Amino acid sequence: MDEIRVRHLGSVAYEDSFEAMRRFNQERGAETPDEIWLLEHPPVYTQGQAGKPEHLLMPGDIPVVQSDRGGQVTYHGPGQLVAYPLIDIVRRGYGVRSLVSRIEQAMVDTLLGYGIAAYTDREAPGVYIDLAGRRHKIGSLGLRVRQGRSMHGLALNVAMDLEPFSRINPCGYSGLAMTQVSDLGGPGDVAQVGQDLLGQLLRQLRAPPSNPNPA
Repeated sequence: MDEIRVRHLGSVAYEDSFEAMRRFNQERGAETPDEIWLLEHPPVYTQGQAGKPEHLLMPGDIPVVQSDRGGQVTYHGPGQLVAYPLIDIVRRGYGVRSLVSRIEQAMVDTLLGYGIAAYTDREAPGVYIDLAGRRHKIGSLGLRVRQGRSMHGLALNVAMDLEPFSRINPCGYSGLAMTQVSDLGGPGDVAQVGQDLLGQLLRQLRAPPSNPNPA
């Protein structure tokens, strides 16, 4: 089955989308089409399943929500594009590592379309830019795969207030600098970036496995 349904959800509270994802995966059957949800969240810190509290430095008045995704703490807010691919990877014939690589590559290819030279790091999931000799993060990734079906996804900084990232160790890395599409000459419209990213995600997620024993 190659159908992937796309839902443009606008601004949704993190807790509401979290519950909706869980419900979707609980209720879906063997023939349920995969989906991609595109949305933004109001300001919130989300703590990964194995998140360490010491990475929350000064959250202030921004709420902190416990999640069951992988990774440490991150920030979501208006002006950040969030995409949740809800994918049956067993049915598609590839594994968790392949799913991560496909999502990361979709972000890299989207940014390359804006003339932004982004790259990935197998030891540190996400997408990065080198600026003035220093690594900056522009896209984050956190997934949970249960019974071969994925939840959560990616966050790509487009045109947002980056200050809240300074109140945490983003993704568990002290002093990690953050950047965004609009500061690098790309579009500042979340909807436009969403459409561009969607095309790359669909291309990556529909691509066949590269080997018969996916990892």
